[in-house]
Amino acid sequence: MSISVVTPQRRAALSRRSLWLAYATAGYNLLEGLVAVAAGAAASSTALIGFGLDSFVEVSSAAVLIWQFRSRVPEDRERLALRLIGLSFFALAAWVVFDALRALLGSGEAEASPVGIGLAVASLIVMPLLVAAKRRTGRELGSATVMADSTQTLLCTYLSAVLLVGLLVNALWGWSWADPIAGLVIAGVAVREGVQAWRGEHCDDCAPTPVADPATSQTSGCADNCCANRKA
Repeated sequence: MSISVVTPQRRAALSRRSLWLAYATAGYNLLEGLVAVAAGAAASSTALIGFGLDSFVEVSSAAVLIWQFRSRVPEDRERLALRLIGLSFFALAAWVVFDALRALLGSGEAEASPVGIGLAVASLIVMPLLVAAKRRTGRELGSATVMADSTQTLLCTYLSAVLLVGLLVNALWGWSWADPIAGLVIAGVAVREGVQAWRGEHCDDCAPTPVADPATSQTSGCADNCCANRKA
């Protein structure tokens, strides 16, 4: 099997692409989060509010990526960036579990939300496009952080599907309990992804990428930074 070599120029281009993908993700998810939280508050929907908060977590993940790739040596910030992404997942899960349990215990029933349904459909269209672009970039660059961020965007895609099902069930049959159940699913997936980010398990999704630099024989990428120190 031949090993592709990434030149310093190509590596710089991939880093810039990662940065712009992070900006695009942050912009879309900020808008998505504001709409979801507003619609969720209007409909007393735990799932919609949780989805909106996940959008803000996605913004924070993109911000971590921006912080990392604005460094002259992004790999030096990889380990801390993954830990920060993991913490954001845990914070999201804690709030969603609390609000879902509150709803299930009878503190209010969710109403139908056409705005939430439309938002979920839009996210199911936009998110997979971002995931594909991030995964191509992350694999070629050999960055665990970009791969972790792509997984978080993929999680947003799954959550959009879960949200859509919960909202449609509630709207069509009036099963308001489906909303907090969908919220608990969101929380469970968030915890799993948080643990993976904290442990650096996203390093398994990429490999060290040789650099065409005659001055050094060292490879670069997540396997040399995050993965090698995963158990530290």
